[in-house]
This record gives sequence, C-alpha cells and structure tokens, in this order.
Amino acid sequence: MLAGKRILVTRPRELADGLAHRIRQAGAEAVLYPAIEILDAGDPAAARALIARRKEFDLAVFVSPSAVRKALALADGGAWPRAAAVGEGTRRELEARGFREVIAPAGRADSEALLALPEMSRWRSVLILRGEGGRELLGETLAARGARVEYAECYRRVRPQAQPLPGHVDAICVSSGAALVNLVAMLGHERLGQAPLFVSHPRIAAEAVALGLRPPLVAGPGDAEMQAALVAYFGAAK
Repeated sequence: MLAGKRILVTRPRELADGLAHRIRQAGAEAVLYPAIEILDAGDPAAARALIARRKEFDLAVFVSPSAVRKALALADGGAWPRAAAVGEGTRRELEARGFREVIAPAGRADSEALLALPEMSRWRSVLILRGEGGRELLGETLAARGARVEYAECYRRVRPQAQPLPGHVDAICVSSGAALVNLVAMLGHERLGQAPLFVSHPRIAAEAVALGLRPPLVAGPGDAEMQAALVAYFGAAK
C-alpha cells in the first residue's frame, strides 16, 4: 500500500505511536518529527487547586489526550464528575483510564461537534481541562447557555528546537494548527512545499492556505482516517 514511502508524523512524541503504527502497518516508514512539545503548566499549582475542587462541577470537559494525561497527573485519585471529550482520541484516552459514558462526538474532533450534541445543553457548571491558551468557543458557548465555566490549564505547548529533516519524505501529517505554525517556523515554506500535506481538519487546511502553503488534503480526525487518506492518495498516484 505505502511500501517505500517515508511519512512525516508531527504529533508530540508521546502521542505519535498510534499513527506511526498504522503507517508502518501500511508498509511505509514513519518519520517522527514532533512539531509540538507538551510541557507542564507554567503554574501547575493553580490547575491542581482547581482540579481538587472538581466535585463542585457537573461536567469535566477534556480538550485533548494531553489534557487527560496532565490533568490526571495533577489529581488526587478521587472520583470525577461526568466527562466529555473533544473527539474520539480523547474519549479513548479517558476510557483507558477508567472513565465511562464519556460524551464525545463521532467522526469529528472539534468544539463545534461537541457543542452540537444534545447532551451538552443541560449543564450548570463545567470544568474545562486544557492547555494554556487555546480556542474560547467551547467555554463561551457553554457560558452563554447558562453554565458556570472555569478552566484548569494543565499543560503548555511549545515549539521544539528545529532540527534538519532526516532525508526525503513523501508526505507530512499535521493534526493541529499550532503544529502547522511551528512547522513553518522550523522548516520553512520551501521545504514544506516539497511533499503533500495531510491535515486532520478543514480549519487546519484553511490555516495552511493563509500561511502561504498549498492546499492540503483533509484526512479526518483519527489515525484510521489519516492512514486511509495516505493509502488512497499514493494508490491513486500509481
């Protein structure tokens, strides 16, 4: 399927295994080149204190797998309120850690899809577990619906030190807008333009065009969708 191809995986190193495994299953080499590094929050005490109050909330929303890992590392091991996830990858991360009946959209991984679920219209108080900064749509919409919203910023995203690419690559996979911005800074437009770009969401594709890159291929939010898009592209190119 992808024999002889070298595919660049730009996810944070601790989150890259799933996609890398699927790329190898399809016969290609997965080249790990993290465009984001996940670090502890600048003020972990503030996040820890808020997480300690989690029983005051009706719902805990985790925005990413990193939010799950970092938030649980800051928690005391007690019970959590009902959980929601922005996407299936985050839902799987929660379920692997014992959470049940997680609210999550199917087929998409964004705040809009989560907010569209009927279950998201009835909460009075919501704790959002996220990295420092990020989109405000989720919290603003829930607040407009009458919920009290607080944020526990459990980690921060930083740009790794730029390294030369290890040889030729046939495709580049990007799963976030922040990673895309970092890649432009790390590699430059010319180097990024030498291979087709595969992204996980139309919003990232729009950001790529705004950054002066050629239009990417939108694969979908999950590892399976990214693998399928790569196989379809290179199969059709024969």
